[in-house]
Amino acid sequence: MTRLMLKYIQAFRDRFGKQRYYFRKPGCKRIALPGLPGSTEFMEAYQAALEGTPKEANARIKPGTFNSLIASYYSSADYRTLSDATRRTYRNIIENFRESKPNGGGSKYGDRNVAALEPHHIRAMLDAKADTPAAANNLLRMLRMLMRFAVERNIRRDDPTLHVRKIRSASTGFHSWTEEEIAKFEACHKLGSRARLAMALLLYTAQRRSDVVSMGRQHVRDGTISVCQHKTKARLQIPIHPELRRVLDATESGNMTFIVSAHGKPFTPESFTNWFRDCVQDAGLPLGRSPHGLRKAASRRLAEAGCTPHQIMAITGHKTLKEVVRYTAAANQAQLARDAIAAIGGGETATKIVKLES
Repeated sequence: MTRLMLKYIQAFRDRFGKQRYYFRKPGCKRIALPGLPGSTEFMEAYQAALEGTPKEANARIKPGTFNSLIASYYSSADYRTLSDATRRTYRNIIENFRESKPNGGGSKYGDRNVAALEPHHIRAMLDAKADTPAAANNLLRMLRMLMRFAVERNIRRDDPTLHVRKIRSASTGFHSWTEEEIAKFEACHKLGSRARLAMALLLYTAQRRSDVVSMGRQHVRDGTISVCQHKTKARLQIPIHPELRRVLDATESGNMTFIVSAHGKPFTPESFTNWFRDCVQDAGLPLGRSPHGLRKAASRRLAEAGCTPHQIMAITGHKTLKEVVRYTAAANQAQLARDAIAAIGGGETATKIVKLES
């Protein structure tokens, strides 16, 4: 018989002989867990307590509802093998959906029947978020994932999201830093400062904030820096750029991580973003210049230098060419166009074009 091993679980029989289970994490209040270990209601309550949302722990879950589907998803390998940051992002979107009500009022979506969801219901949800296309499309993405999960588990036969289109959006995502913005930041934050070190690590490794805050001298060997990406688990060996080496040599850093807070502690991804936002404001740059925008700028630089998509993927860790194309969309079009013309005839071809136009 397989035994389910879960952290922070206490079990005992009460005076009536009934087996009771509690979640008891050191420093936290004891939380009663319903049902038996491994059951949907138990795993949902356990996951909620583990992630710091114990208000859900005693909720009674009705089979066939979104509450039940979401509980199954939270206890599945699909969810539990995601990175911590991705789980938090997914959970925020899913819980917001679960707790919200249709425009007409009534019960929350979490209490609604999964089998009753139809495409027109989903379109109505997206229409209600039309003013924030990114939020609408994130909701569609989560619903699509949950419906695929439901089909695979025989909870419903079809996926009602299949023919629901995303909301059109003019946004291109995170702003990709320009060379002028990079220069302005560097002019404000001199060599040897923590801000300059953060900029160099983001720009010359092309990694996400979650990876940059974990980097330390123990990851450097033979002129390369080793990265195991938190989001994708991809393992990379990235040669250290001369400018990054210059910044590292000039900057005092922590024992385990290069970048530390004012108190000498490693940053979390979220606290790093908040601190870096202040550094951006100190440099007089507009809002929206984020750490992730430097990852895009690094990809742009690689594209402008003539790197192939596969070479760029070897640095950024992207898995598909589509992702690389999206990240390098800010590559210098004029320079790339000149390079393209030069590749098929250089100056002579360009001269002919000028004469024809004149």
